[in-house]
Amino acid sequence: MYKFALLLSATLLTTQVAAQTPASSNTTQTQCDDFTNVELRKLRSKETINLCQFKDKPLLIVNTASNCGFTPQFEGLEALNKEYKDQGLVILGFPSDDFFQEEDDEKETADVCFINYGVTFNMFATSEVRGSGANPVFQHLNKVTSSPNWNFYKYLVSADRKTVTRFNSKTKPQSEKLRKAIETELATQ
Repeated sequence: MYKFALLLSATLLTTQVAAQTPASSNTTQTQCDDFTNVELRKLRSKETINLCQFKDKPLLIVNTASNCGFTPQFEGLEALNKEYKDQGLVILGFPSDDFFQEEDDEKETADVCFINYGVTFNMFATSEVRGSGANPVFQHLNKVTSSPNWNFYKYLVSADRKTVTRFNSKTKPQSEKLRKAIETELATQ
């Protein structure tokens, strides 16, 4: 009887501790010690993502806008996503109104991305990508390269986070230059 009471007490204590543990976002609990150790809210969602879950994977980070001449690049970015995601490439989109070409309403931004262009890669809430108010990811990118001069700048970040290659807006997602850089990075994994 004593053993049963002890076992019951231990079970209740474990259940109580588990119930009091705060719920986290739908992300892995992987820790990383670089600029990706940040929790960001997804576009038009309450869900957040800790970018540490993409540890050891190359990243293609893009500042986007809904009303820009380069907005059709979403189509090419989605094609890259479909082609390379199973090989490890992670594409991250950051809508920004820094160049005054983003919707005021997140729903409209989401519609452009998800409905008009069928984007399936991660898109985050609208944020600044330039200056002192830049989100933490772009603060790092701006420090190691330079701030984007316009929408749809692309930053290819190596899986070990030691190399960042910057591509301007005119570099199309399907360009040989960008594809070759992606394939080279994927080959080094």
